[in-house]
Amino acid sequence: MHMSRSSLRFAYAALTAAAVVLVASPSGAACLRNVALDQPRLIPAAAGFGTVPPGQVGVTYIGHASFLIETAAGVKAVTDYNDYVRADIVPDIVTMNNAHSTHYSIAVQPDVRHVLQGWGGDGGPAEHDLSYRDLQVRNIPTNVRNYDSTRYNGNSIFVFETAELCIAHLGHLHHRLTKDHLAALGQIDVLMVPVDGSYTLNIEGMIEVIEQIRAPVVIPMHFFSRPGLDRFLAALKDKGTAMNYTIEYSPTAGVLFSRASLPQRPQLLVLPGH
Repeated sequence: MHMSRSSLRFAYAALTAAAVVLVASPSGAACLRNVALDQPRLIPAAAGFGTVPPGQVGVTYIGHASFLIETAAGVKAVTDYNDYVRADIVPDIVTMNNAHSTHYSIAVQPDVRHVLQGWGGDGGPAEHDLSYRDLQVRNIPTNVRNYDSTRYNGNSIFVFETAELCIAHLGHLHHRLTKDHLAALGQIDVLMVPVDGSYTLNIEGMIEVIEQIRAPVVIPMHFFSRPGLDRFLAALKDKGTAMNYTIEYSPTAGVLFSRASLPQRPQLLVLPGH
């Protein structure tokens, strides 16, 4: 990693959202609309479903900001792959963001086929549009705040497309989204959202992002503790979002999604772990 550890830390200064560079999927994918810790501590986590039925996708919460995504063709992808918490499998694809050390790895397992970094070199944007078997992965760059400045293109929202579903992982999002971001994202079915309210975007701003994207299913992540999660849920209820999300608690860390199983009423789905 060419960046110093100190350069990856951040302050709470306001983020300038200008000069955002976007990378839209050149394939015109189905989602398009009409408009941290000090010392590494590897924690083996749930290994997921193993086998996913046709027309479905498996999503398992590993912990922190990492999810295991499994397709019917057996593809395994892990979001914000890092050296602290991992699934008990070797994924085919990993995505990473380097806003903090719990979101990227300096020791990627050798059998990982595709390593997708969410940050570009020399301030430029990362550009990914990967098709592997029945999974397509693309990214939309966003910015990261430092002590008193903005590091442009330091984070990526990754979009995973399979089983006629679009799953978006916001990574270490630090600012609200522009119309260009939303156009590049397209219609999202399942949205993974950091809800800590401090290291990433504040809670009020993150709720606005949820309302901007309007996904049928929202999964909170990056909340550190149950009280931290409860603060976000209370703010969501107090605000009375336009979509009026119901809050559901899954008894298991893994959930199977399909186009037919998406809820008719928007749902915030809490998976066990943090």
